[in-house]
Amino acid sequence: MFFGAVPPMDAVGGLLPHRVMAGAAHFPKGHVLSLEDCGALAEAGLEAVTIVRLEPGDISEDGAAFRLAQSVAGPGVRAAEPFTGRANLYAEQTGLLVVDHARVDALNTLDEAMTLATLPAFSRVETGEMVGTVKIIPFAVPDRQVRAAEAQLGAGQAMRIAGFTGTRIGVISLTAPSLKASVIEKTLGITRDRLARFGALLAFEARVPQDEGALTGFLRGLDATRFDLLILFGAAAITDRRDVIPASLLASGGTITHLGMPVDPGNLLLLADLAGKPVIGAPGCARSPRENGFDWVLARLCAGLPVGKSDIQRLGVGGLLKEIVTRPQLRAGEG
Repeated sequence: MFFGAVPPMDAVGGLLPHRVMAGAAHFPKGHVLSLEDCGALAEAGLEAVTIVRLEPGDISEDGAAFRLAQSVAGPGVRAAEPFTGRANLYAEQTGLLVVDHARVDALNTLDEAMTLATLPAFSRVETGEMVGTVKIIPFAVPDRQVRAAEAQLGAGQAMRIAGFTGTRIGVISLTAPSLKASVIEKTLGITRDRLARFGALLAFEARVPQDEGALTGFLRGLDATRFDLLILFGAAAITDRRDVIPASLLASGGTITHLGMPVDPGNLLLLADLAGKPVIGAPGCARSPRENGFDWVLARLCAGLPVGKSDIQRLGVGGLLKEIVTRPQLRAGEG
């Protein structure tokens, strides 16, 4: 691509990278100069004008942006028509945005002329919401660079939408004399609203005493065909693998995937498995409608995305959520 200053009469067919004003001649950025335009600039006394000219093998900014956006877009993502070197990407369904961080980085480090920005990975998105944008910085890039970027991105491998699958959720609330029934009812209402956001359904709800024997007996008799995911709300927070909920799951033939997570609020979350179905031992903050680590794990499972030990352990960066002033113990140790 040629970019430089030339005499006005040599600029015919050139594209203006900046607005030009000379006497009565006013031309906007992006205007392609005609012979008449160049004559007007010369008559106005302009000695040189900066233009852009594509050379053999160059791809225009719009053409390059659209090609890259099409390479980025995977299932559930649509690449929109380009404009001014930009091609936006939109969700075609409600769900979670799944991004291949390495492929995005590969594009952004390949050549400064080509950029890709996305929403944070695993963002909940609605149909029609913009989830990313490709922007070409100069007015053109060599075709070889576009092809190299397409190879890095893969065909639709960089970004997709994982739609919510209508997950059937079983909720078990543990009871104790110190826990008011109204708290359990309020928690269920908040949980129903939360599940609706993730396209999930409350399959059943049960209440069991906060006792290892009672919970083990209930879990052993539970028909696993009734649910896809199980959530257990303890009457008290889970603080150890030997606590009531994890101990009961193990005694019922389940397995513990991970206890604790580097997200606050949400540190005391338990991830487990029972009869081949995922189980969440909910942290206390899951009783609140405010976003917390429980939402992050629940959303992924409701979108059919696997969540394992390493997935939990990698949530630390960005895992410190905004302080909730109504919490009984602020993290800063000050009231």
